[in-house]
Amino acid sequence: MSNNDLHIALVGNPNSGKTSLFNALTGLNQKVGNFPGVTVDKKTGTVDLGNGKQTKLIDLPGTYSLYPRRADEWVAYKVLMGADPDIKADLVLLVADASNLKRNLLFCSQIIDLKIPVVVALTMNDLAEKKGIIIDTKGLEIELGVPVVLINPRKNKGLAELKTVLSKYTHTVLGNTNSDFIENKKMAPAAIQQVQKHFPALSDYASIHYLINHENFPLDDQMQDTIEQIEIDNQFNPTKTQADEIVQRYGRIRQIMQNQVEEPDPLEQKHFSDKLDDILLHKVWGHLILFAVLFLLFQSVFWLAQFPMDGIDWCFKEISFWLNHHLPEVWWSNLLVNGFVAGMSGLLKFVPQIMILFGIITILEDTGYMARISFLSDRLMRKVGLNGKSVMPMISGFACAVPAIMSARNIENKKERLLTILVTPLMSCSARLPVYTILISLVVTNKYYFGFLSLQGLVMMGLYLLGVVMALIVSYVLKWVVKIQEKSFFILELPIYRSPRWTNVGITMIEKAKIFVIDAGKIIMIISMLLWFLSSYGPGNRIENVKAKYAVLIQQNPAAKQILTKQLSSEKLQNSYAGILGKAIEPAIRPLGYDWKIGIALITSIAAREVFVGTMATLYSVEENDDTSLQQKLQSAKHEDGTKVYTLPAAFSLMIFYVLAMQCMSTLAVVKRETKSWKWPIFQFLYMTGLAYLMSLLVYQIFR
Repeated sequence: MSNNDLHIALVGNPNSGKTSLFNALTGLNQKVGNFPGVTVDKKTGTVDLGNGKQTKLIDLPGTYSLYPRRADEWVAYKVLMGADPDIKADLVLLVADASNLKRNLLFCSQIIDLKIPVVVALTMNDLAEKKGIIIDTKGLEIELGVPVVLINPRKNKGLAELKTVLSKYTHTVLGNTNSDFIENKKMAPAAIQQVQKHFPALSDYASIHYLINHENFPLDDQMQDTIEQIEIDNQFNPTKTQADEIVQRYGRIRQIMQNQVEEPDPLEQKHFSDKLDDILLHKVWGHLILFAVLFLLFQSVFWLAQFPMDGIDWCFKEISFWLNHHLPEVWWSNLLVNGFVAGMSGLLKFVPQIMILFGIITILEDTGYMARISFLSDRLMRKVGLNGKSVMPMISGFACAVPAIMSARNIENKKERLLTILVTPLMSCSARLPVYTILISLVVTNKYYFGFLSLQGLVMMGLYLLGVVMALIVSYVLKWVVKIQEKSFFILELPIYRSPRWTNVGITMIEKAKIFVIDAGKIIMIISMLLWFLSSYGPGNRIENVKAKYAVLIQQNPAAKQILTKQLSSEKLQNSYAGILGKAIEPAIRPLGYDWKIGIALITSIAAREVFVGTMATLYSVEENDDTSLQQKLQSAKHEDGTKVYTLPAAFSLMIFYVLAMQCMSTLAVVKRETKSWKWPIFQFLYMTGLAYLMSLLVYQIFR
């Protein structure tokens, strides 16, 4: 980032509308990474304020106050305290929920007392009106001493005014010079004064935080000792100081609420969200509705994606047909058709399903229902050693295990967090979707019950539920193995129900599709090209000897040329590097019902599960260089004895293997980062692979 860029830190309480505002201001001009040194999401975006300068908006993790407890709260805290060496904010844009203003003003008042430039964006104004809450914005602005702007990012209301205020503020305000929200200096006058001798730019309130948390700031050893001595000399008590501060702040906030906010009688009729919760959180109906929601999710993934998937499949068949008939028969055309095009078809065909899955999950989050799923699941989660907060990472695992495992940092209890990390990869992520789809289409008929229940969708849902059930069983076993004793609490704020932000849903679907195509695509295409080489060439003169053998046979029997050419392709593949590798591991996987080509796919997909389809596309394209689709090639695949490869038992065994196996290097890497040890990712890889082998063996032997 250029030093001339403006940097705005976006902060606020969880569920205050911060993400909506970030998406509304930045659109698709955003990037996702990690904060330096910690596995916490860092979303940054570019905002056009019309002032001719590049303005960067940094979305900091949601937090309730300047007293952090979790890793993500520490990230926000250090940026606001100016203690992050990599991120310096010129201005703070604080999002506050108008329908819950009292709680939001605590965090707001703390930032104001840090004496840094602040603009308050007041969201949820429509909800506040429905609740009968009336806020005097101008009066609130005077009380706080900072600009207050009413916005509705869902409907793009107030954004132009907010940008104008931000543009003026970044030009004219060098610091927050207003009086303190509360009398901070009175809490520890001598200690504050001594800290400010060493840090003259600190406000009274920031000095208090240096006394409380200086160990977490980038200070040299001498300065750490100096501040420690100031604490001792002045008998500074952090706990008492924090308690006094909170009491004072809420006293002042109560006055502001009385002067500037009109609220209805709290005994009035319950709000719509409360009425809906009576049904959706009911101990019987709530669970039935949850099951129905998940059922519709998996039916939709199949039903809605069918047409675009067929369209993409048709396009690649036509491309392959055209290339096969117009390119010369040379090595590079073979690489293009059987390496690049085959790999791309295996990648892009499943993008519609992935977009639909992410879209539906985003809708569940936006409407507020995802938090209810956590609440409903808490009792069951506790029985297996987890808690309700474990549900969010596990459900996120349906999309991708990497961010899901990172989101487990919100679980305060160390044992429950570790168990969540260890079982989350058992949830069927979007990378498994292409594998499930191709295998289900091979052995399960496209049949509908009652005109709308897809048999293929039911099987798909069964695979997802199997992952959930196995995660719960494994967690129950591991809770007796992991010896961490720590008391657990489950405190969850239920957001109000709202209509989904369709712009946000669209942005998420596009972004996730891009991530899949670019990140997974790089792996798939590299492995597809490598596989083409390994399946086209072999050691010594083995390939040349096979060619010479069949040249003689074709010359002797020209009438059988077509059959002999097909046999030639098959024998060339068996004598290639890939064929030799597959044949070597075939004895170990034959009891599961797999052939040597599936064995190659199992090895290549250790890098990433979605590589399976690309691997099969490349192998069968090299062996059968024709214009039939991958599904047709797999459908007609046979063992050497003439029996079908993809029978119902073999396909089900393979599906079970992919449900349970740990085949994702990225997941193992993030588990290592989160647990700060190689012990747990190695354990995770071994237990998941062993479990996958045993369960697949059991399924094949039962169904054959």
